[in-house]
Amino acid sequence: MRSGGIYEDEIVGKAYDWALMLRFFRYLKPYRLLVLLTLAILPLTTAAKLAQPLLIKLAIDNHIVTGQMQGVPQLAAGFLALILAESIMSFAEVWLLQYIGQRVMQDLRMELFVHVQGLSTSFYDRTPTGSLVTRLTNDVEVLGEMFAAGIITVVGDLLLLTGIVGVMLWMNLRLSLATFSVLPLLFWVAFAFRRRMRAAFRKVRSRLATLNSSLNESIGGISIIQLFNHQRSEQAEFRKLNASYRDANMPVITWDASLYAAVEALSSVAVGLMIWYGGGEIIRGALTFGALVAFIQYIEKFFSPIRDLSAKYSVMQGAMAALERLFNLLDTREQLPEPSQSETVAPSPAFSVIDFKDVWFAYKGEDHVLKNFSLRISRGEKIALVGESGGGKTTVTRLLSRLYDINSGSITIDGTDLRLMPVRELRQIIAIVLQDPYLFTGTVEDNICLGDDTIRPRVAAAAAVVGADRFIERLPKGYQEEVKERGNNFSAGERQLISFARAVAFDPQILVLDEATASVDTASERLIQEGLQRLMSSRTTLVVAHRLSTIRDADRIAVIHHGEKVEEGSHADLMERKGLYYRLYQLQFKG
Repeated sequence: MRSGGIYEDEIVGKAYDWALMLRFFRYLKPYRLLVLLTLAILPLTTAAKLAQPLLIKLAIDNHIVTGQMQGVPQLAAGFLALILAESIMSFAEVWLLQYIGQRVMQDLRMELFVHVQGLSTSFYDRTPTGSLVTRLTNDVEVLGEMFAAGIITVVGDLLLLTGIVGVMLWMNLRLSLATFSVLPLLFWVAFAFRRRMRAAFRKVRSRLATLNSSLNESIGGISIIQLFNHQRSEQAEFRKLNASYRDANMPVITWDASLYAAVEALSSVAVGLMIWYGGGEIIRGALTFGALVAFIQYIEKFFSPIRDLSAKYSVMQGAMAALERLFNLLDTREQLPEPSQSETVAPSPAFSVIDFKDVWFAYKGEDHVLKNFSLRISRGEKIALVGESGGGKTTVTRLLSRLYDINSGSITIDGTDLRLMPVRELRQIIAIVLQDPYLFTGTVEDNICLGDDTIRPRVAAAAAVVGADRFIERLPKGYQEEVKERGNNFSAGERQLISFARAVAFDPQILVLDEATASVDTASERLIQEGLQRLMSSRTTLVVAHRLSTIRDADRIAVIHHGEKVEEGSHADLMERKGLYYRLYQLQFKG
């Protein structure tokens, strides 16, 4: 949110780690065989690690201490074989984990993308773009880190820890108990840090979303910022958000470093206890020197995964915060309601009439943009909507396309309410051309047909209808010319002509022109008007216009003032009445 402080995502207040993980596990189901293979490798890797200190113990006690070197080469060869086996299995484990992680992230990104495309327009009215981009990129990427550092490797760590505890207890019970006396304190430290790190990571993800939103707006509006010399205030705003993101990361760094230091200190204490107690046991003859060396190696292996606990906690808690945000988005159910199978009525391409009847609509609360609005449009008519900016003209077109649902009243096509028509089928009979056309990266042809191969054969003919072919065919690559981000390599008029060709190519029954010629120069507008006359002759057209000269030949003109229709009639009729339309016309042409 630009000038309104730091945007905060909705964050679930209570941490349900297992609930999140259990829900996440369903994404592993398609790869369960690979997961099982990875799990099968873990005990083999653990066995290779556990056997290495035992071989060293045998070499020291049976050969080095006694001076009998026979058999040492065999033990050394076995030790090297165990190291090689551990390396190979570790490689396979890491590769499989990364592969599964990449596939799961791909599936999750796809599900999120499909989900956000189905959310209603009102959701996007209040949700920053940067927040959504963060969730589909950074938050999903965190889950990949979780695969590499946590989730399944935790199983391997638990196997290793359990194995080490079992071997050490088997080798010497009292020395093991003395060594493990630090574990209760270790578990308490890990549990105490857990909640603090989780809360810190939530704030980090939220601040990152804010930063991305700010960057998206600044880069998207860079020309306005530069033209109005607004760089310093933008830099100050970004400095504040950047510092906020840095400050959110500081508690994570503090807890991370503290946990690592605590584990390191406790591991050193454990080794000290082992040497102190184990040395006494050797003097009394209750423990061999090889066993003490093996114990030291085991305790190093024991604390190695625990020493990485801080890093794993960082990744896992970051993943928990990311999962909260991702599932929160997936749980957002703001799609326009679709009719039930029994109620569904497909819109007829050969409809006779569109009827707005007593329509009331507000984007927020009770601040109605349309009030008791009624308008009847017969098939083939050209209807123009005029009035002051913000009066509700564009809202009429949005309601017809069902980007929003009305609060009360009805909008029907041949007597059937729009809400009983599948949204996809309704929009197939409508084409909209906006004042500020949106072009996608790709080719000119792709922008006209929007990648639809069934429309592609009609691209050239559609461009010819609106006169776009004249400049497209002069391009170095013609219809295969690359379109840069937002069509910045084309003029405003050329972008508008491409959007007109797009509308023509989809052969709509209803054509909506929302200030569609406002960005086009006079010469281009004449070209478009010539083509549109042929296009509109057999289609119902709804035109929103400020330039009243473009709608004088409309069949009827509806004048909207403060959300209400105050006049309706032909240009000549409205001029004779000398009402609001007459005054608007006088202001434009005699002001």
